Amino acid sequence: MHTHKEHTHQEHSNKERGCGCTHDHAKTQHGCCSEKAPEVGSRTHEMANEHSAHCCNGEEHEDLDEESDRLADSPPSGNQRFSWKITGMDCPSCAKKIENAVTSIPGVSSARVLFATEKLVVDAQRDINSRVQDTVKQAGFTLLSTASAAPNDKPQTSRLSEWGPLLLISVLMVFSWVLDSFNPQFGKVAFIATTLVGLAPVASKALRLIRSGTPFAIETLMSVAAIGALFIGATAEAAMVLLLFMVGELLESYAANRARRGVKALMALVPEDALLIRNGERERISVADLRPGDVIEIAPGARLPADAELLSPFASFDESALTGESVPVERHLGEKIAAGSLSVDQVVQMKVVSEPGKSAIDRILQLIEEAEEKRAPIERFLDRFSSYYTPAIMLLAITVILVPPLFFAEPWEMWIYRGLTLLLIGCPCALVISTPAAITSGLAAATRRGALIKGGAALEQLGLVRTIAFDKTGTLTEGKPTITDVLPTNGLSEQQLLAVAAAVEMGSHHPLAQAIINRALENGTELPLADGRRALAGIGVEGVVAGKTILIGAPSKLGENQLSSEWSTRIEHLETAGKTVVVVLEEGIPIGLLALRDTLRNDALQAIAALTKLGIHGVMLTGDNPRAAAAIANELGIDYRAGLMPEDKVKAVSALCRQQPTAMIGDGINDAPAMKAASIGIAMGSGTDVALETADAALTHNRLVGIAEMIKISRATHANIRQNITIALGLKGIFLITTLLGMTGLWLAVLADSGATALVTANALRLLKNRS
Repeated sequence: MHTHKEHTHQEHSNKERGCGCTHDHAKTQHGCCSEKAPEVGSRTHEMANEHSAHCCNGEEHEDLDEESDRLADSPPSGNQRFSWKITGMDCPSCAKKIENAVTSIPGVSSARVLFATEKLVVDAQRDINSRVQDTVKQAGFTLLSTASAAPNDKPQTSRLSEWGPLLLISVLMVFSWVLDSFNPQFGKVAFIATTLVGLAPVASKALRLIRSGTPFAIETLMSVAAIGALFIGATAEAAMVLLLFMVGELLESYAANRARRGVKALMALVPEDALLIRNGERERISVADLRPGDVIEIAPGARLPADAELLSPFASFDESALTGESVPVERHLGEKIAAGSLSVDQVVQMKVVSEPGKSAIDRILQLIEEAEEKRAPIERFLDRFSSYYTPAIMLLAITVILVPPLFFAEPWEMWIYRGLTLLLIGCPCALVISTPAAITSGLAAATRRGALIKGGAALEQLGLVRTIAFDKTGTLTEGKPTITDVLPTNGLSEQQLLAVAAAVEMGSHHPLAQAIINRALENGTELPLADGRRALAGIGVEGVVAGKTILIGAPSKLGENQLSSEWSTRIEHLETAGKTVVVVLEEGIPIGLLALRDTLRNDALQAIAALTKLGIHGVMLTGDNPRAAAAIANELGIDYRAGLMPEDKVKAVSALCRQQPTAMIGDGINDAPAMKAASIGIAMGSGTDVALETADAALTHNRLVGIAEMIKISRATHANIRQNITIALGLKGIFLITTLLGMTGLWLAVLADSGATALVTANALRLLKNRS
């Protein structure tokens, strides 16, 4: 028959847990319920789904990040999982410092910092709350409980305390320069005092980081350089090094907050309370107290606190925060609307359908966290490279300090100065942040356009795609076919044929089955009772009506002699017209034909044209008959493979993938294996839970043109990463040469670090403004 995309309805559900959330929430109440959090850390036992990319032959990429994969799974046997909100991080290198410190605690199996959502996740063999709190505090950061922390929760610090150290050292620098112009001797003392004031917090943090397992932090390099500069009498430059370092830290903090702004805005979409209607009375309750089945009222201009079904006849909703669609969407009775959507024009009543912590917003935030765990291969390479780069530069600096004076009788002061300058160039901050800054901006830009990309690895792979395999029903087409022809045998009316077919199809969620049922009900036909209904994989569906076995199947799946030449001719004619034909058989004898036609999505042609412009070839994979598939493929101007079972789709995708990187986009349960076989899987937002969880990316707005937008963002991110690496290594390379030649000094070396960090961050933020 319809080679049912999946004739049996598969329901995806997760086990209930005390608190379903694995992330920080927009408000205190949102998502957390019934479970009291520990004093500092809140335990979570959510298992994050693993969406790692696979090669076409099903083997894993060799460069998969094992640490990320371990974290994506549930805690190892005998372990507990704890999570905290963490504040004070300026860049991904800060996250690495925290991970190193926490991992060194006895009893900790693994620790991972999710920079985008400012979250620390720890697997430990016992309760290590207090130890983690003390360790992170010693490293210079602050922990908050995820159960009580709002997205904007930070230690209560005034602007004076935030900007005070920089203002103080700036005033002291100006005073020292003025004094030096009148009296160089006093000026030198003033510069030494200024350096010591600026050095105190930096050196203190460096010592804490050394004790926690991060010996080559930028704070350590700055401290050594400043002390060395004082030692050789370069007092003014020692002070300038620390001043520029503080400016660079504030720039990094600003850039980090900009990069996280999109995530915080998403968290803030869900209100902290809701208006519940109970027994005809209205009651204001916490969002955490909402349960599926509760009826709530939403006023115009208010946002939905949970996923809900519309109980009013119709209403308009602004869903732009989730889908990127700027025009309000009209919804009708019974339609599901995602949490965070804005009611536009009227007061509406809605029935809650999501558990606390499991709304659309919660799922997106969880995907963002999972995405950060799955880093791009180039990002993992740069992490490994930087771990060798800094010690190598330090070794070079020591060599520069020792070799010329010892072997060539060169002056010690000059070469110590040059060695200290090289030491500052050894800071890998700009290099480390070059890739994650671009990837975070790229993922945020995609989210704004209604596309969820699950991590840097998926974002990187998207840019390499040269072929896209499309499922047909529900992807290229609306997935809402209608019956165009009802052809019963002699002695049987159209209504009788439809009634028998609908009786057997009753209960199926397949689009073709729904079309048959709807057409029968439209005619006012009373449906008979069908017993023993069952789906026959790859053939159709079978049931017993009035004691007779009824089979509804695809013509190609029937025996050679079951259809007469007259029936075969009719079928061929209908299929050539682009229609899907199913045969209704009674006790193995055909009693009629039903022809159905699905319509193309209104943006399908535009999407294919946009992909062609990007040099991407499209192929349609469908279980439909070849003639119907050919009609749709010709209309779109793409290739096709027809009559495919789910396993055939896997083989087809694998074959395409061996030729060049291939993406698979679909919406059904039976598309999930093919998505896994592809270089990258993309799910339509309206698809099944299985398809959405299997995919590496998803179109939340359900528009095909979003695929081209995703690929453009991916390619722009690739270009941005290359630019950032060039800036980071290029500036350091230039200053490395000029330092050895004696052309640049300490403060310019700091610019090579802080300046490069600011440049790569600003360059990455350009992706957020990219509207192409």
